[in-house]
Amino acid sequence: MTKKVTIYDLAELLKVSPATVSRSLNDHPSISEDTKKRILSAANKHGYRTNKFAANLRRQKSNTIGVIVPRLNSYFMSTVLAGIEQVANKVGYNLIISQSLESEKKEKINAKTLLNSGVDALLVSLAYETTDYEHFKKYTSRKIPLLFFDRVFDLPNCPTIVIDNRAAGYEATEHLIEQGCQNILHISGNLNRKVYKNRFKGYKAALGSNGIKFTMDNLLETDLDPKKVDDALDYIKKSKKKIDGIFVSSDNFAANLIKELKKSGFAIPEDLKVIGFNNDPVSEIISPNLTTIDYPGFKMGVLAGESIIAHLNGNINLQSTNSIVLRHELIVRESTS
Repeated sequence: MTKKVTIYDLAELLKVSPATVSRSLNDHPSISEDTKKRILSAANKHGYRTNKFAANLRRQKSNTIGVIVPRLNSYFMSTVLAGIEQVANKVGYNLIISQSLESEKKEKINAKTLLNSGVDALLVSLAYETTDYEHFKKYTSRKIPLLFFDRVFDLPNCPTIVIDNRAAGYEATEHLIEQGCQNILHISGNLNRKVYKNRFKGYKAALGSNGIKFTMDNLLETDLDPKKVDDALDYIKKSKKKIDGIFVSSDNFAANLIKELKKSGFAIPEDLKVIGFNNDPVSEIISPNLTTIDYPGFKMGVLAGESIIAHLNGNINLQSTNSIVLRHELIVRESTS
């Protein structure tokens, strides 16, 4: 095995001190340009490679950001990660990405593993099951920057990045009302998650503003697993009062529901108008095309990456920031018009 070249080998070869070699390789202003060129040339010739791990240990910095997401097979989450990665890679940061698979237990394991790996910061979108947040307090107690996005929780000194889910839920519901819907079913995710709770609040507010009474029969709380769409189909069929509009907190679930509704003889949008959420590619593939709320995942990822790196570099203090809110957009397609 070929011996790895060190700065001490280069120093001996060039008859300079190891400190001079180290400073030259790090472009230190105290070293002359001629000396830098001579040392860099020798380093390249002899195959010297910087030990970044050791350098990071000395600086107490890993140049690594941890990310925990519920699932990697989500279009929305993949766009968020693409945005984070684009920003991080440009400035020399690497990502360690893990998925909780909607499990609080796995989320806790991931958080501990990333903490032990020495990440400089942590970005989190919470698991469906999470109700205990003690595992994140280990980050805040060590002053490791922590930022929540999409599915968030309000912890002291931990900023969040979201859209105004209440306003988006209101807009989605009001659109259905404007199309003539009077008995609108809201198919929600776990209402313990703030993202779904706020969409539900917007839905209820829109009903109230338009003089439509809400009853619990108009809410179906699910885990939004497309494999369980038959449960929603049965609920719609068995409704005592004919449902004429459906607001679903997920495009994927909404698209699968449209397929099953059509198989059961429902005409979309004539019998039922359906609106989803996220603007996933499936919303344009399903027939009829799905009306939806555009949730800017890539922009969210870019903003999350820029914010955490600016904080790490000392350019901003994220701990003084409460919440960053991105704009959403209603996209009207065939399923409601």
